[in-house]
Amino acid sequence: MPAERRAAIDWLLASSEPAIRGMARRDLLGEQAPDDLRHVMSGPLVRGLLDGQLPDGGFGGGFGGGFGGGFGGDPYRKWTGIHWRLVSLTELEAEPTPEVLAALDRELDWLVGSRRLAARPTVHGLPLSDASIEGNGLAAACRLGQAADPRAARLVEALTAWQWPDGGWNCDRRASGRRSSFHESLIPMWALWEYARATADATAGSAAERTAELLLEHRLFRRHGSGQPIHPSWMRLHYPPYWHYDVLHALHLLARMGHARDERAADALDLLEERRRPDGRWHADRSWWSRPGSSRAPEAVDWAGAADEMVTLNAMRILRAAGRA
Repeated sequence: MPAERRAAIDWLLASSEPAIRGMARRDLLGEQAPDDLRHVMSGPLVRGLLDGQLPDGGFGGGFGGGFGGGFGGDPYRKWTGIHWRLVSLTELEAEPTPEVLAALDRELDWLVGSRRLAARPTVHGLPLSDASIEGNGLAAACRLGQAADPRAARLVEALTAWQWPDGGWNCDRRASGRRSSFHESLIPMWALWEYARATADATAGSAAERTAELLLEHRLFRRHGSGQPIHPSWMRLHYPPYWHYDVLHALHLLARMGHARDERAADALDLLEERRRPDGRWHADRSWWSRPGSSRAPEAVDWAGAADEMVTLNAMRILRAAGRA
């Protein structure tokens, strides 16, 4: 094993978060059922994400107002509402404890409420949807072992009904109708794949593969014709990614689906390798969140050190899946 790769793994194994240590042992070293993963719920990030939970499963703020309910308040309040906490908890492989399931229950109740799944506005005859929201909720439900919940099936029904002909989703009222939004498409792809994996639902699996094909057709970040990057932010590596699209997040989810070795992912893989530092680690761009208590986009926990660890862990998992370890 190259010295810089071994050094990066050793650094991950020294993490204060048992989830990160355990995932590194399992996914990078091939250890079966590492002991660290039995202690995920004691990790400081996991404890912090559940800190302040109320008896109703929420974290304060009420359901708020705005489109579909919840914008500006719990559960969608950025980045401290149930919605975002659940995404982070599932990526840290939190267990379906009563506290976690109580948060998921409130999230699903919000998502399947009549205001969110009501008839959608359209552009050029195509439905507009903030599909990343339903996608995150569905993916969390599946990762927490709740794919059989009838509310999960309702989310699948909505997402597949809202999917555009090119395989994606879009929420932009100014959209031309020719191309969906990668921001809104990546997470529903993941969610539908998780649901298909848990339930063997062929419709969900087919919908997820259509989205994967859309991303791969663009080599994950390039324009048709010119081959230029679609947006410069897509070439930066973020953690947490939230609803934003970038090559790391796309590669991570496509790798889960078994597409890491598709030759059309090569450009994004090359870019990922170029971002590796001499010490074998990767650095996370943290422009989308601030530390707890900040007046601008505060997080529920401080990701300062763990963001680099998660980006490094995900990058190394991707390269291993792609045969580039």
